[in-house]
Amino acid sequence: MQIPFIPEDAPFNEDQRAWLSGFLAGLHSRLSLQGAPVGGMAEVQASAAAPQVNILFGTQPGNAEGVAHDAASVAAANGLSPVVQALDDIDLETFSAFSSVVIVVSTYGEGEMPDNAQLFWDALSAETAPRLEGMSFGVLALGDTGYDEFCQAGKLIDMRLEQLGAQRLMSRVDCDVDFEDVAAGWLDETLPRIAKEQNAGQASAAVPGGAPAAAPVDPPVKSKWSRKAPFPAEVAVNRLLSSETSSKEIRHYEFALADSGIAYAAGDALGVMPVNDPALAEAILDHLEVPFEAEVAGIEGAIGDALRDRFEISTPSKDLIGEIERRAGNEELSHVIQHGDKEALEAWLWGKDSLDLLRLLPKGNLSVSDFTRLLKPLQHRAYSISSSPLEAPDHIHLTIASVRYRTFGREHGGVCSTYLADRIEDEAKAGIFLSPNKAFRLPEDMDRPVIMVGPGTGIAPFRAFLQERRASGAKGKNWLFFGDQHKASDFIYEDELNEMNAQGVLTRLDLAFSRDQDQKIYVQHRMKENGQDLYDWLENGAYFYVCGDATRMAKDVDRALHDVIAEGGKLSSDGAADYVANLKREKRYLRDVY
Repeated sequence: MQIPFIPEDAPFNEDQRAWLSGFLAGLHSRLSLQGAPVGGMAEVQASAAAPQVNILFGTQPGNAEGVAHDAASVAAANGLSPVVQALDDIDLETFSAFSSVVIVVSTYGEGEMPDNAQLFWDALSAETAPRLEGMSFGVLALGDTGYDEFCQAGKLIDMRLEQLGAQRLMSRVDCDVDFEDVAAGWLDETLPRIAKEQNAGQASAAVPGGAPAAAPVDPPVKSKWSRKAPFPAEVAVNRLLSSETSSKEIRHYEFALADSGIAYAAGDALGVMPVNDPALAEAILDHLEVPFEAEVAGIEGAIGDALRDRFEISTPSKDLIGEIERRAGNEELSHVIQHGDKEALEAWLWGKDSLDLLRLLPKGNLSVSDFTRLLKPLQHRAYSISSSPLEAPDHIHLTIASVRYRTFGREHGGVCSTYLADRIEDEAKAGIFLSPNKAFRLPEDMDRPVIMVGPGTGIAPFRAFLQERRASGAKGKNWLFFGDQHKASDFIYEDELNEMNAQGVLTRLDLAFSRDQDQKIYVQHRMKENGQDLYDWLENGAYFYVCGDATRMAKDVDRALHDVIAEGGKLSSDGAADYVANLKREKRYLRDVY
């Protein structure tokens, strides 16, 4: 592009004004990310001089996206021009032109890439990936040491960039569930280093050839409520949804937002800070032979209160498992650990909590100080919101299955689900905070059809979607696949769904109750039975959503989707895979799985 010369003391002619207007418009999005006004030549000159840093994120629940925007703030404060994008929003050709890159990526499930990073990783890991000698990079990985493949997504990307010749500007840092302070420290060290490198003229981060800069992702509005400072919300409604004859206990909760200022959207999740069962804390202390009110060096307050409120005492940590194995002399446990058999260890641990493991040791064998050093901090539980703010502006609804089972001679319960169901009395408050999920939203075009697959409590965000479509007057068709064990006892929100169906909001409702006939039928079977219609909806621009269990259901649904597309489009398996990849690329195949 030819840039006209504009003397400082000369009035602008018509051509110069037209060029400057276009230049300012193109620059606006990059300036707005930093919160800078676009009004004067000083701002234009400052922005034009600021070297660009590309901040890319891959996330499932949204934590990595939040850290990416924190990185953008640090970058701007250090004189850089940050552009924030999801990994799947860029192609590899564009990526290869970047000179300074910061990648923040979380690991999903057992070492898997998050949904909005999978296409990027497929291209990056392919043999056809380009060399990247001109790139400097740093990777910040988020994960959970409770999983074997801790931060595996970040490790893979970090290693692959090095293999392709990119220069590691900063060593990768792997963050556990308490990631905030570690991530902030890494950003505060990495971004100034990038600024120093750029200002020294070692590289230029602008896309060469005059290619347009990527449109930045709007930074989320920071809430004053967080995991470390949750809002104390009244639990206004706690209602049983499933029948008393059901083998499950599914409940509907409503949290009053009061004057919190929390503004949520359909598709978001809510973090709930649980409190451990005091009976479990007392039983653990009894085995450790320590009174509930005892004070322990290095722990504030009574040890019983600390176990109830601050430590993860239900799910045993890897460190605790290892220490119990070392002390217990349990032949079966030692065998599975020493042979590194992950599936055998998971089977052995099934249904056991920390107390079950402690009871492999004699009373008093492990000191309370040693025990607490082996524990992880008590974490929030995130639940998909099951309401739309257009219909419930002052409340957030959740749909939660209470986890209860009896093993090893005593009752066990889910930490947060039984806390909400049993241990919050009338007008009591629970600590909550919003977890925005911008990657799981209804289409902006309200005429687009949507297909939703959400068995069991996976219906939660789709109840919110349907409320949103009804309240907004959206004209797009809505198709829901729902199921559970028995229609008579497990058809939650039946009256609401029937009403929406009668209103025309819910265009189609396909049900799969697995135990109501000899042969089990699941939602993926209903998808295949209606395969041609489903394919036609996709061909007409439908968005396809899945919510629920990632281990089995989501994988079965994905296989069924590939089969439906292959048959409906008369495609090979590779052709169907390409079709699905394009759905993901167009943000029309979206998942909220756990």
